[in-house]
Amino acid sequence: MAADHETITCPFDFSEALDFDPALADLMQRRSPARIRLPYGDADAWLITGFDSVKQVTTDPRFSRAGIIGHDYPRMTPEPIVSPESINVMDPPQSSRVRHLASQAFTQQQVDGMRQRIIRLTDRLLDDMEKQGPPADVVQHLSNPLPQHAILDLLGIEREEWPRIEESVHQLLVVGAGTKEAAATAKADLTAYFSKLVEQRRNSPGPDIISAMAAAREGEEQLDDKELAVMALTLALSGQDTATCQISDITYLLLTRPELMQHLRRRPETVTDVLHEMLRCIPFRKGVGIPRVALEDVELDGARIKAGDFVHVSYLTANRDPERYRAPHAIDLDRPIAPHMTFGWGGHRCIAMPLAMAELEVAIGRLVERFPGLRLAVPPEELRWDTETIRRFPLELPVAW
Repeated sequence: MAADHETITCPFDFSEALDFDPALADLMQRRSPARIRLPYGDADAWLITGFDSVKQVTTDPRFSRAGIIGHDYPRMTPEPIVSPESINVMDPPQSSRVRHLASQAFTQQQVDGMRQRIIRLTDRLLDDMEKQGPPADVVQHLSNPLPQHAILDLLGIEREEWPRIEESVHQLLVVGAGTKEAAATAKADLTAYFSKLVEQRRNSPGPDIISAMAAAREGEEQLDDKELAVMALTLALSGQDTATCQISDITYLLLTRPELMQHLRRRPETVTDVLHEMLRCIPFRKGVGIPRVALEDVELDGARIKAGDFVHVSYLTANRDPERYRAPHAIDLDRPIAPHMTFGWGGHRCIAMPLAMAELEVAIGRLVERFPGLRLAVPPEELRWDTETIRRFPLELPVAW
């Protein structure tokens, strides 16, 4: 057992196209958990990289998300993105109750009902792109607006409010040191906005996600106003940034890897499996997300994690664990289906995953179907990539067809 661990400084600032971060690749090679120092927070953390070990940490009650509240925990952004009331920092049984109730708004049946709205939004956006003619920017016409419009539409937010909400969400995701105050203000504004919205929906429900979550019951249990407001804010955040990046990243791969595009054109019915294999492989973020804290001493992979230690897991490295996936760094469309960790794992797996998948299936399916001969209008090396947030995605994708 390793007695003593050096601390490795991890800025996790690598953002070259969709190449895998060499620092993460190096940490994967280690036989036992590494001690890492992140850009913000007053403590070091353990980093867990293997699939089975990540699975253990995300399902073991000895590792607590709620335990990080009130601490200046190790993280990537100046201001913690997560609210102290968020489901992302709850532990069972409280989180299980909230998840169970909130997920009633995202059953397959609910999402199938939302799919028509997503198709309408997508077709309208692609009509505009077609009208404009090539070269057109897929990011501007599809990746950016679709997830934002879809989640705000599904939350039942008035169209004139959209720009304001989108701006506040962006403020929360930037990583520069000078942005802490703007991020804190944005978070307070959004929390107040959603609190008011929840109150309105309690009084006059509509065909939206907030009303569906407000109506969710489990015996006597239901979500209270604060839980609903924070859940709506969490959805507005993750519903926008994750899907936006993934539509761009997947489109980029299709445009730069002709064999993937050909496969999808030839066999459009395989879109869901193709998307899952691409999602497994795409490094959709920089570094790590929200840590856990050990509630007692735990032995893991030859390391002694002490009570009070922060523990980060890497879903990106777990998705490329050679013990779980053969040729893990390759996108293999014939790979036998095995669940991946892009949407998280265990008690904090994304409850809106069915909605995110519906958006990706519609966006990518319609784009490929409607624009035969779709190709990049500039050489790939001329594309600009995001370097300001914790996400990995191209800022533009000029295409012709």
